[in-house]
Amino acid sequence: MMDGTTRLSLDGMPVFHFSALACFADMAVVPEVCCVPLPRDIPFSVAALIGCAVTTGVGAVLNTAKVPAGSSVAVFGAGGVGLSIVMGARLAGATQIIVVDRSIAKLEIAQSFGATHGLLADGRAVEEIRELTGGRGADYVFEAVGIPTVQETCLDAARPGGVIVLAGISPVGSATNLPGAILTRQEKTVMGSYYGSANPAQDFPLYATHYQQGRLNLDQLISKTYALEEINQAYEDMLKGQTARGVVVF
Repeated sequence: MMDGTTRLSLDGMPVFHFSALACFADMAVVPEVCCVPLPRDIPFSVAALIGCAVTTGVGAVLNTAKVPAGSSVAVFGAGGVGLSIVMGARLAGATQIIVVDRSIAKLEIAQSFGATHGLLADGRAVEEIRELTGGRGADYVFEAVGIPTVQETCLDAARPGGVIVLAGISPVGSATNLPGAILTRQEKTVMGSYYGSANPAQDFPLYATHYQQGRLNLDQLISKTYALEEINQAYEDMLKGQTARGVVVF
């Protein structure tokens, strides 16, 4: 709750659930201020995506970076957030959307969402991004993995004067080496984007409208649905990179 207390307990002791969501519970008690109404014809599975990955990824493009039409965009990571960044970049009118991932299957999925190029994370990604952007690097580079070494690579993938947006959350206590001399001399900007810099009361209905009008293909983002009893399989599939996004259906 807003005062830091929880409505869950076990043997009389409070249980503090992750991000105050109780996301694997059959029911949850939440403050009224945290509820955002959506149109009744929005499927619950789509609403669940809007409540997390879509807002994080699309918001990073539209709210944090404010990517203008005609830009070149590179995205490191093609999970749920990365694919949402791809959709956001397409919505913003980016002309080049280059996705980097370790999985060929994920790159194929990204291209089905609007990516213009898919590159394997094999050590040549930065060189290939520069080749695709006339030797300059991408205007906007998004990191959707949360790994410091990937974040450092994003700095190299951005053109001079470009923008790097860190949308992935790296482990607490880790460190990312972003050399100040490069940032200064090449005038690159590094931005953090937490939950897509979102105003949920405004952005949730907006993204729902984009979905209704065919501008965000959120049905395609759902690769598979799972019953709650299949939650371990859902995690296994996610960690293996076998799905764009899995949704637990109650």
